[in-house]
Amino acid sequence: MIWKENQEHPILFFDGVCNLCNRSVDWIIKRDKRRVFRFASLQGSTASELVPEFASEEGLSTVVLVIGGRKFIRSSAIAQVLIGLSGGWKLAGILLMLVPRPIRDWFYNRTASNRYRRWGKRDSCRVPTPEERELFLP
Repeated sequence: MIWKENQEHPILFFDGVCNLCNRSVDWIIKRDKRRVFRFASLQGSTASELVPEFASEEGLSTVVLVIGGRKFIRSSAIAQVLIGLSGGWKLAGILLMLVPRPIRDWFYNRTASNRYRRWGKRDSCRVPTPEERELFLP
């Protein structure tokens, strides 16, 4: 686990037009009482600068979490997000990390490959509400 209290805000990069991804961001914001996380779409300028290898059409199916310069992708990113939340979510993230990564990522990839078909797609990237604006990067 790489969480430190005094580090810069972790940034979660997600597919900004994916309904499942946007609902997941809403879910995280609701549970992130300490306002630890920042968010940016993979289609935005921050992604082009910090994670250019994922800021393309092929990379949009991969969620990326950047913490202190380290990049976590797919199920590892999800587990690290859970660890960063308080309460029982931290334990859930630790338990998820105990599952071998190939198994975790197999489930992640299955979900990612069907996300538009099952949950739909927006015409454009998410626009944060005024209350959320400080949590989102361009």
